[in-house]
Amino acid sequence: MTRWLTGLLVLAIAATAVLTSLSTPPAAPPPKFTDRPAIGTDALPLELDALTWTEVRALIARGKTLAIIPTGGTEQNGPHMVLGKHNYIMRHTAARIAAALGNALVAPVIAYVPQGRIDPPSGHMAYHGTISVPGSVFAATVESAARSLRRHGFTTICLIGDSGGNQTALAAVAKKLNDEWLDSGVRILHVSDYYFSANGQVDWLRGEGESAVDIGSHAGIRDSSELLAVFPDGIRRDRMRPSGSPGMEESGVIGDPTRASAARGRKLLQLKIDAALRQIRRFSKSGDHPTS
Repeated sequence: MTRWLTGLLVLAIAATAVLTSLSTPPAAPPPKFTDRPAIGTDALPLELDALTWTEVRALIARGKTLAIIPTGGTEQNGPHMVLGKHNYIMRHTAARIAAALGNALVAPVIAYVPQGRIDPPSGHMAYHGTISVPGSVFAATVESAARSLRRHGFTTICLIGDSGGNQTALAAVAKKLNDEWLDSGVRILHVSDYYFSANGQVDWLRGEGESAVDIGSHAGIRDSSELLAVFPDGIRRDRMRPSGSPGMEESGVIGDPTRASAARGRKLLQLKIDAALRQIRRFSKSGDHPTS
């Protein structure tokens, strides 16, 4: 009886192995194509979607092993500012962060992020043009992007979000993958200082004499100034009004965008970039593999 049961167990294990091999496609071998970039790698752009695959391979081989995954959003920003605000700003800041680091490339900005319940609508979804995805979908997209970049040879992956609604999921993905990739030589960082108070934006504006009410929290001084600096055509100046003025109820504005300027935007962008660079450099220098 024991031999009979042992035989059945062996057959079952063998059958499971066969079924697994049939259902799981084999890993594709690295391409043997040996084409080299026609121009020097130092002259190539830093954005993945502006590079060919052979250029990316060459840049990784030359030491650009840090990848930035930037996330923005498609959301209402009041009657004066375009829906893609975060994406324009994030594209600009991510490129500047990568250039300053010297060993980084930038993935395309993820523009579909959680913005509220779709039906019935909540949050920004109450306003036309906003596009929302569930938090689980956003997190899975970021995670898959990170796994893809790790597969290609990137050893440090930085998650940066220009929107408050992105931060919790980015932190969760970083923790999950750091726990999984422990001792693998690959690390992932949620660059939270870029967005939160560590960037010093509010303190700087308060030092400029601005009140908390005028600074606001959405489509006010900060983001309106930043977009004026990187994409001024995204601002409708004739529609800029403070959130507390008559007729601005439920406009989507919280703050006073009339106090925004391109000059302020350049300063505010630099504060975010500097905060991100400090955190990334600390992370790179420490060599730690965070688990929380």
